[in-house]
Amino acid sequence: MLSNTVKTELKRIAGEGNVSFSKEELLCYSYDATNKLHLPDAVVFPSGPEEISLILKMANSEGFPVIPRGAGTGFSGGSLPVNGGVVISFEKMKRILEIDTENLIAVVEPGVVTWDLQQSVEKLGLFYPPDPSSLKMSTIGGNIAECAGGPRAIKYGVTRDYVLGLEVVLPTGEIVNTGVRTAKGVVGYDLTRLIVGSEGTLGIVTKAILKLLPLPEVTRTMLALFDDLKDAARATAAIIKAKVVPSTLEIVDSTSLRCVEEYANVGLPKAGALLLIEVDGNVDAVKKEAEAVAGVCLDNGATDFRTARDKHEVKDLWKARRAISASLYRVKPHKINEDIVVPRSRISDLVEGLKIISEKYNVLIASFGHAGDGNIHVNVMYDRKDASEAANANDAVVEIFKLTLGLGGTISGEHGVGTAKMKYLEMELTQAAIDSMKKIKAALDPKGILNPGKIFPAAEKDPALSGALAN
Repeated sequence: MLSNTVKTELKRIAGEGNVSFSKEELLCYSYDATNKLHLPDAVVFPSGPEEISLILKMANSEGFPVIPRGAGTGFSGGSLPVNGGVVISFEKMKRILEIDTENLIAVVEPGVVTWDLQQSVEKLGLFYPPDPSSLKMSTIGGNIAECAGGPRAIKYGVTRDYVLGLEVVLPTGEIVNTGVRTAKGVVGYDLTRLIVGSEGTLGIVTKAILKLLPLPEVTRTMLALFDDLKDAARATAAIIKAKVVPSTLEIVDSTSLRCVEEYANVGLPKAGALLLIEVDGNVDAVKKEAEAVAGVCLDNGATDFRTARDKHEVKDLWKARRAISASLYRVKPHKINEDIVVPRSRISDLVEGLKIISEKYNVLIASFGHAGDGNIHVNVMYDRKDASEAANANDAVVEIFKLTLGLGGTISGEHGVGTAKMKYLEMELTQAAIDSMKKIKAALDPKGILNPGKIFPAAEKDPALSGALAN
């Protein structure tokens, strides 16, 4: 609970109309896409870094947590106020401050919605590639905190590849600027990369300098249908082996395909699996790459290959792709949504392993995602009211992580650790690596007030997880 003195000071710092203590409003900032509920003690809507600095300094003095929050679309619990405290919401810091068409950069505040930035720069013939599925809701600040990815990562990379510099309020209240506005810069440690993907635990981003690209001349969207998911996985590896790097290369299994068609009703064909593929660039290159992709898919078992006829069909296809996660609740009321990554060449092995795990634990596993970069969203579907089914689902997740790591992969490609993957951290990282990360956290946040209870597990080890890969 916050003292009356702290409450009064919060209102003085941000303005009485920019602080809320009402339970109704606090509820709106108590959850994210994990659907876990943790009520904060206050929500503050600052207008600039100076206000955030004063709040953090007071937090260090008074000992209350501060939790930065974007739009709350994250799947890992990264913005949950697990210990109560003050949520900092960036709804009033949503200005696009600059679009520099000569140097190909944009300067934005953290509350800017990803889609809004993309639309603004595209009007000027420019391109901001990162495109998480929540792009019409998620904010740049949240994207930076989680190093968001998306379908275009195969060709264009993820959020960290477009962050040139940041304005950051450190946990102790100092305001620092990291990085550069230029294409090169190697002065000192790369604090920008340290902050990107740190899940709001090392600093609060209040401004970002982002790299832009020229907008591709044309884009071609294609569908390849397969009788079997494993054939689609093999075709994915074959496309890259053929020296074609699509701008997107998405895979959808039959369960996901059926659910999303029932949900979105856009006329998706029935199939054992589907690849959604886009190539972009100049007209001649796109034509050549599209022909190569078609040939590879047909040579690797595609039963049908088609190209989207117009912008409306493209829009419907992406509407369906982005709706898959929500549509899966048609088969079970609950799911564990994991975002594992394996080398592209091992996706076929992953598919086979998931099938074995599904049968072993008698749970439905629906898979879809960014096959082009090996980032597959694996959804273990279950009903938590059924204790046996819930236990099987959780056991299946541990097996999925073992499988992933055994294939040379990682347990999270874009969702982050937050609270959801915290207990699995030691499956992937050595204790020495975790200790090094904790030292960085302690150096920047000695009192542990910024977004506590995230990433690092408690001191007690879970014997079922510790050393799980070796077992």
